Amino acid sequence: MNFYTLPKGAVHELNDKTMSRKETVQKISELGVVAVIRLQDAKKLVKVVDAIKQGGVKVIEITMTVPNAVGLIKDLSSTISSDVILGAGTVTDSKTAEQVINAGATFVVSPILNTDVIKTCNSADIACMPGCYTPTEIFTAWSAGADVVKVFPATSLGPKYFKDIAGPFPYIKMMPTGGVTIDNVGEWITAGAVAVGIGSDLLDKKAIDEERYDVLTERASRMYVNYKTAKDKLKK
Repeated sequence: MNFYTLPKGAVHELNDKTMSRKETVQKISELGVVAVIRLQDAKKLVKVVDAIKQGGVKVIEITMTVPNAVGLIKDLSSTISSDVILGAGTVTDSKTAEQVINAGATFVVSPILNTDVIKTCNSADIACMPGCYTPTEIFTAWSAGADVVKVFPATSLGPKYFKDIAGPFPYIKMMPTGGVTIDNVGEWITAGAVAVGIGSDLLDKKAIDEERYDVLTERASRMYVNYKTAKDKLKK
């Protein structure tokens, strides 16, 4: 498959810790849980990331709705430990994709399907997860070079939708975002999800406001245990 190539120098200064898109997808598949962070108080971000990491959630998605998100990604990419996978979310155009890649994001997530974003990520060897809803969108995204298809919003679809899609498209890697909770993560995994994206149910707003980061660690630990339990069942 031929992909669009960026003009020379369009994407540069990539973080030294950047993995290939294949390695990133493999790592996300192993870790299984992507924490979607939309904090408005950027000062608490590092503490939140550290808290959920202690609980076993090590894939972090910083959305573009966070103030100075690109700058935060750049700062985090040079300071967080190498076992944390850092990405950018709510990326809806190729210019923003270039910015977050330059800042050090190792994967790019979008709530929509924009094939230009996929092309930009492919050219930089960065994993891309476009947002899709229908079978046509899902197949179009995969055919355009998506590494994982983010099924969004998955709230009204449910895990059974993944089983239905896996019938004709068993080779497409999918990740639900929206409707995923600590308690139902296992249902999504056993239905065929390669990973899950989770926000509010993991990142308890009240606990963050009160700076009770131990609550986040506990929730992350339960989330990861439930994910691993479901994953282990699939191996039997």
